[in-house]
Amino acid sequence: MKLIYSGASPFVRKVNVVMHETGQVDDIELIEVMTTPVATPSEVRAANPIGKIPALIRSDGPAIYDSRVICRYLDDRAGAGLYPGESLWEILTLEATADGLMDAAVLMVYEGRVRPDHLIYSEWVEAQWQKVCGALDALEQRWISHLNGPLNMGQIAVGCALGYLDFRHGARNWRAGRGALDDWYAVFSDRASMTASAPA
Repeated sequence: MKLIYSGASPFVRKVNVVMHETGQVDDIELIEVMTTPVATPSEVRAANPIGKIPALIRSDGPAIYDSRVICRYLDDRAGAGLYPGESLWEILTLEATADGLMDAAVLMVYEGRVRPDHLIYSEWVEAQWQKVCGALDALEQRWISHLNGPLNMGQIAVGCALGYLDFRHGARNWRAGRGALDDWYAVFSDRASMTASAPA
């Protein structure tokens, strides 16, 4: 199998963490690309018609995408149990919350990186940050107890989302007023899979 990826993407990191946690690192060749919403390499478009990463090219079927589909596929392939049935809907909601947070945080980066300076819309950037804060507050106040217990996909997604905030938006201090989430992440970020997949 081949994974089309970019090392800075938090969505790719989710897949990378799952690869490490399920013992599939040696089964997947990594193909690194540089992509933005306005510049999509042909190999990305060939694997994913939407032009986004990650995409997993399989030998026994068509390429699959996005990160949620790939993570579910790798979990099933390894029989890892990252989506236990007794808490499936909570785990899927945690993953969706983390993915929404990452979507907003990535869009903030693209606004500054892709748009010409005179077209940057600061109110739109701050609106994206409010989405991030809404997700963070929900994790702190409503979902924190669901981040405990055996490893699951919700935890992985949240860990990668918080790591991306540190990587790209550290000056905004997501930890302020969210002590429980900060404490949880301090432990989770020390996992071998998280340190191995940390963006440089």
